[in-house]
Amino acid sequence: MGKLKTSVNALGSNHISGPCAAPAAKQGRRQAAVRLALVASLLLFPARHLRAETPTNSQPRVRPPAVAGLFYPAEKQVLSKTIDELLAGAPAHHIPRLKGLVCPHAGYPYSGPTAAIAYKALAGHDFQTVIILGPSHYALFQGASVPNVDAYQTPLGTVPISAKARQLAQTAPFVLESPCPVQRPQWWTHSSRAAPADGQDTPDTWEHSIEVQVPFLQKSLANFAILPAVFGDVDPEQAAKVLAGVIDARTIVVASSDLSHYYPYAKAEELDHRCVKAICDLNIEDMKTQEACGKLPILTLMHLGRQKGWKPQLLDYRNSGDTAGDKSAVVGYSAIAFYEPPPQNFEAGERKFLLDLARRTLACAAANAGAPDPVVSTKDLPPKLSETKACFVTLTENGELRGCIGHIVPLEALYRAVVDNARNAATRDTRFQPVRPEEVAKIKIEISVLTEPQPLSFKSPEDLLNKLEPGEDGVVLRIGSARATFLPQVWEQLPDKVEFLNHLAQKAGCAPDDWRGRNVGVSIYHVEAFAESN
Repeated sequence: MGKLKTSVNALGSNHISGPCAAPAAKQGRRQAAVRLALVASLLLFPARHLRAETPTNSQPRVRPPAVAGLFYPAEKQVLSKTIDELLAGAPAHHIPRLKGLVCPHAGYPYSGPTAAIAYKALAGHDFQTVIILGPSHYALFQGASVPNVDAYQTPLGTVPISAKARQLAQTAPFVLESPCPVQRPQWWTHSSRAAPADGQDTPDTWEHSIEVQVPFLQKSLANFAILPAVFGDVDPEQAAKVLAGVIDARTIVVASSDLSHYYPYAKAEELDHRCVKAICDLNIEDMKTQEACGKLPILTLMHLGRQKGWKPQLLDYRNSGDTAGDKSAVVGYSAIAFYEPPPQNFEAGERKFLLDLARRTLACAAANAGAPDPVVSTKDLPPKLSETKACFVTLTENGELRGCIGHIVPLEALYRAVVDNARNAATRDTRFQPVRPEEVAKIKIEISVLTEPQPLSFKSPEDLLNKLEPGEDGVVLRIGSARATFLPQVWEQLPDKVEFLNHLAQKAGCAPDDWRGRNVGVSIYHVEAFAESN
């Protein structure tokens, strides 16, 4: 790479110039923007030096924060309030089977709104390990450096390093942190940590790409450990193969990256949209040509996605021109979720048959409530559609619920259940007037096929909350003789477990907190849901 050159910014990244450096004609303007961004960050977040004590044999080794007061507030209460406000202002995206996130790592005034959208997707999830992959902005080294500490410190407290970290560091391309050539950022004298002795800087000493993620995690998860890795020169496919052996159901992978740096607003949007498309298409070859300081962490997450069948979903894109106002030289930010699609028992042709059958039933019922049901020839009916299954049929109009009726337990052949529930949703849902013929074309149909409900044993209300899986579990709540159910899709509107149960109790005709009382039973089921395309 040759001699390292750094330009400091809280707006985007502290970028090591190299093969992706800006054209010389643009360099002056971009460096000026960087200097202004640093001044802004220093004014926004007055530094308070947070020092970690020198460890003894009995003390844990704690990595002190390097950019508290620079990229985010150094005061605990201010930082907590800042993140609370960012999360409160972020739209909710409840994503079942969430596996990974792409998050930006600029100063919070710039990329904080986008990061908050990504981290708000953690609501309802119980991750115990967070793997954070961040690019190196200051160090020149081979491999992915795993910090040689026991915990990370931020103004919000300390977060333990996962016990898996040392094991991971034994397998290439991952290595245990050690001193290497480091170009200290221009802001190092303002840092919230003490500088190591000469020659003792490591890839993680000043790195902000991982550190800025940790306070958001502290406000979004309860009990978790992090497994950070700072990426130097790494083969992302090799890194993904190694990480695949570390990931379990309670692990999420965060790829820390901003997008293009210091282009005019329109040009940045053009470049960033290409980059986001490559990520969301899982197009690895195309992604290799895009501009993103965390390209290697993103590529690693993309390789994992391909290996494990994960799907990306764009949650947010914006740039510093949207958050800070100056559109002359901006930095791009995106929030992208990676999730595991639910298992599919019904093939595309079978789904289409049932949806078409529900559509024909809806049209008949709306035209004439007493009209006979559509004729179904059972001769060529796929065997699965003749099996006795429970299902719900949900009708929406312009995104609003228009009717939802179904069976909780299996009563009849699936195709018959679809006909009966489509008719009932259109004409007998007491919350709505019957569907009129002129509405039929505006209505979207979703079918949910249920597994048989299974009793869920729990010892206390808190135990019940711990056992529920948002986005996965459909819930049947029984309070005395009253009963009601919510499909798993309802978690999208009510991701908080307490609110979910409060509303379900009210649906059963009880007080919101009656689910905490006696004579309460809960059963859970899962669904395979499919809907008409727009």
